[in-house]
Amino acid sequence: MSIGYVTIGALDVEAALPFYDALLKPMGYERGPLDGGWAFYGKGDTPGIGICPPFDGRPARAGNGIMIALRAESHDQVKTAHAAGLANGGTDEGAPGYRPAEATSGFYGAYLRDPTGNKLCVFKMG
Repeated sequence: MSIGYVTIGALDVEAALPFYDALLKPMGYERGPLDGGWAFYGKGDTPGIGICPPFDGRPARAGNGIMIALRAESHDQVKTAHAAGLANGGTDEGAPGYRPAEATSGFYGAYLRDPTGNKLCVFKMG
């Protein structure tokens, strides 16, 4: 079993698009047309990412303890995606770097929150 796609609730889908366009473009994702209040991003066989209002009609809110990690192809992609997200309404949750901080190889990631408060990680292993 593998993940087919992920949906992320947004308070205002159209207002969230500049953030997600900027965050995902450096990693090769493309957004399809806005359809029925949904925006869907894809990248080949990689699981898709949908930005949408919650199905139950209640306001979107960030999940406590939920984080979506997006695999990058390079450290530069991690840095570019993180900076682009911050420049488009995101908030910093951890600058690009190795984790743990004293490491010099292994997990390289950056953390941020989207305009609704959803936590995301952009990372590269190795």
